[in-house]
Amino acid sequence: MRISYYPETDSLYIDLSSTPSAESREVSEGVVLDYDVEGNVVGIDIDNASRKLELGELSLSHLPIAVQKITA
Repeated sequence: MRISYYPETDSLYIDLSSTPSAESREVSEGVVLDYDVEGNVVGIDIDNASRKLELGELSLSHLPIAVQKITA
C-alpha cells in the first residue's frame, strides 16, 4: 500500500494494490474509487484532501509488516 499526497492539487491517492485500475467511480463528492477488471478496489483518490482529512497525523496499528518505510 502506498499513500501519496500532491500539495499542488491538494489530492491524496491511496494505492491499495499494484494491480492497474480498469474503472473509476465517484462514491461521494471528490472521492473516487478505482477498481480492477475483477471489481476489486485498487485505489482511492481524494480531492481537497486537506479539508476532508487530518493530514498531519498517520496512525498504523497491528499491520503484519516486517519493514516500515517512512519519508516526509
